Amino acid sequence: MSYRAPIREMRFYLDSVLGAHRLARTDRYAEATPDTADAVLAEAARLAEDVLAPLNRAGDLHPAHLENGVVRTSPGFADGYRAIADGGWVGIAGDPRWGGMGLPMTLTSCVNEMLGSACLSLSLCPLLTQGQIEALEHHADDALRDLFLPKLNSGEWTGTMNLTEPQAGSDVGALRSRAEPNGDGTYAVSGQKIYISWGDHDLAGNVCHMVLARLPDGAPGTRGISLFMVPKYLPDDAGRPGPANALSVVSLEHKMGLHGSPTAVMQFDGATGWLVGPPHGGMAAMFTMMNNARLGVGVEGLSQAEAAYQKALAYALERRQGRPPVAGGTGTILDHADVRRMLMTMKAQTAMARAICLDCALSLDMARAGQGDDWQARGALLTPIAKAFGTDTGCRVAELGVQVHGGMGFIEETGAAQFYRDVRVTAIYEGTNGIQAMDLVARKLMDGGTAARALLAEAGTTAERAAAAQPELSAGLSAAVDALSDTLDTVLAMPDLNDRFAGAAPFLRGFALVLGGHYLLKAALAEDARLPLARFAVRQMLPEVPALCAAARAGAADLYALDADALAV
Repeated sequence: MSYRAPIREMRFYLDSVLGAHRLARTDRYAEATPDTADAVLAEAARLAEDVLAPLNRAGDLHPAHLENGVVRTSPGFADGYRAIADGGWVGIAGDPRWGGMGLPMTLTSCVNEMLGSACLSLSLCPLLTQGQIEALEHHADDALRDLFLPKLNSGEWTGTMNLTEPQAGSDVGALRSRAEPNGDGTYAVSGQKIYISWGDHDLAGNVCHMVLARLPDGAPGTRGISLFMVPKYLPDDAGRPGPANALSVVSLEHKMGLHGSPTAVMQFDGATGWLVGPPHGGMAAMFTMMNNARLGVGVEGLSQAEAAYQKALAYALERRQGRPPVAGGTGTILDHADVRRMLMTMKAQTAMARAICLDCALSLDMARAGQGDDWQARGALLTPIAKAFGTDTGCRVAELGVQVHGGMGFIEETGAAQFYRDVRVTAIYEGTNGIQAMDLVARKLMDGGTAARALLAEAGTTAERAAAAQPELSAGLSAAVDALSDTLDTVLAMPDLNDRFAGAAPFLRGFALVLGGHYLLKAALAEDARLPLARFAVRQMLPEVPALCAAARAGAADLYALDADALAV
């Protein structure tokens, strides 16, 4: 069975669970009507299923490679990328003033899920460009926007993010890259960056690098960092790629997965760049790009969960092994209880992750459409949850997919292992999931928990609505909401931030499961056929929440009870 885009699932959650129809009532997204959404999703599905999905295996078997200083991409990727660019998918959310479609992030997330499920390695290239487009729209001056945005929206040029250095990973403030004024409004950027996805390739006419560097008067730490646009080729007066800039690819990383996506070590040797945003304001500009990317990476995890689930289900429906334990079944391993447990877990977690990512996207869209600060706070709170739970789900579901295949899951020819290898890095890059959890319990609770309580109140309302028709499920969701609400109060009262950090990961997962149970139960109230999945989630997944809450309340003492020597024994 080849990949099939889950359009019905997307539309159901958008329409019947999240209320995305509200977007078309705003001035900004008035054109995002149901008819438009149907057309966009149908066309993106054809691209994903017919053009990109056949490239996924080729990208894994024939990785991008460096040849005489030029990165050569996997077979078929050039045609696949051109189909993405020609369809306008790179600039789907870009401002129409610079050639974008101007569609909401909610629809963009659905499209990116499809492209990622079909071929994650290739889909990363336009995803990075989308983040750069948003950063330029918000922070660049008019001249830079006029020069770069039309080319980026059209896909003629592509974009990258250059943050990490060998000594500066999550601690971005430790970077050493420098930028010296050239005296003509440009800067000479020097330094080395690592882990640069799609840092070079042969798909487009130019590669535009967003580079964090420090000006001569930049203060130590993150407050002294500036952001620069440093293209591979310097544009001429007509906006065409001109002479090569002073930058190069040192090497490509040999990775566990995502072989079709070239991950470069980039060297900048006095390369010409333009300042994006004010001097020393680089982190604010980069966070615009990173927050876009964090939701996008959560969708990457979701995309691999969906693809892994589809492959595992197809295998379970054809594999015959052992005596069927139930009468009137399929006669395949799908009849076995443990296989059913795995597939139900995969399906439920994937549905939860999709709803969380789409709720995050919808909230950010409503905020952009001027619908109030509450939407902005909601989107901000959901961003680390979407990133961490979306990617954790991708990893867990892909791993279960290997297990459903049994021994054949360990054999590369089935393709089950590729999903796990490809998705694993998503829990690491764009801020590790541990950092997302710390962000949730620190910055995202600086409002005193107002946004978090508003989301928990919505989950509680769903439980109340279900009380008459589904009292057991109502009680199960209510108990999880109450446990998380009490834990939120405890976390907010912790005077030592490290105590919060110690329990941040279980707190985030508990929050995600409560939200997931809320979405699935709300879905069941809207459509009876969805009741079995909601029942499974409430009965078999939400009981984790009290245990996760206990860990979130425990503080840091247990984590430091063994010193370094004792850990080594």
